[in-house]
Amino acid sequence: MRFKNSRKGRLLASALLLALMVAFTLAVPQQAQADTLDDVIDAGVLNCGVVLDFPPIGYRDENNQPAGFDVDYCKDLAKVLDVEVEILALTWAERLPAIVTGRADVVFGATSDSLERAKTVGFSIPYAIYYAQAIVGADTGITTFEQLNGARVAAAVGTVPEQEYLKYAEEWGMEDKYQGYQSENEVFLAVAQGKADVGITTNTAVLPITQQYDTVVAGPRMPWTTDYTSVVVDRKDLTWLNYINLFVTHQVRSGRYQELWGHYVGGEAPELRIPGVMY
Repeated sequence: MRFKNSRKGRLLASALLLALMVAFTLAVPQQAQADTLDDVIDAGVLNCGVVLDFPPIGYRDENNQPAGFDVDYCKDLAKVLDVEVEILALTWAERLPAIVTGRADVVFGATSDSLERAKTVGFSIPYAIYYAQAIVGADTGITTFEQLNGARVAAAVGTVPEQEYLKYAEEWGMEDKYQGYQSENEVFLAVAQGKADVGITTNTAVLPITQQYDTVVAGPRMPWTTDYTSVVVDRKDLTWLNYINLFVTHQVRSGRYQELWGHYVGGEAPELRIPGVMY
């Protein structure tokens, strides 16, 4: 009889403990999980960040409306989500903060997918590839990267070209000749007006800038590696990241990637797959 009572007591104690655990779980507020995909669909609006001083990838047209490769990618994403799109004009330095603060749901901003940045935001598979190239004053005679040693070099603050060039500037002891600007438009204008000898940008921007300013010509390619750029999202929202990855894949498979690249940049769109890895 004592055995039965003891067993019954243990069962009652276990049941009581389970009830207390359930009650405690219900009483403690659960941390909300990020679900941008549902939030965007429910709100009916996609807040999409783009850098608009990076022609032809992002710029303002003759009517001062956002235009370019990245802007059309925002519109394409909104279309498949069946929502409206709100284009948020960002500076280079604002791209990551816009995601961290929740101001933007997604950023198409030619953002290099560095491991350091990935500690703060999430990156999709590459959606565009660039390499760094200089524009130079027409009367500078600069045709090689080595000639940047001693020149007045400008770049946009917070960009990979700035970070990579400053490594060389430090080695050359030329940091005092470097000029950092908040936008690439300011960089281009500085070179056009002779305030800087060299402006570092990407290959896609060189042609329209040299067509805009007759005092600027195409300069040498920079020696650092090809720039793989990704769509930027909340790093903790894996559902949203998976959707964006699929969106990028469908842009390529449907031919839309080539269509937009051909329209805004010209020629064959760069291959996005990296040899030896999954994508």
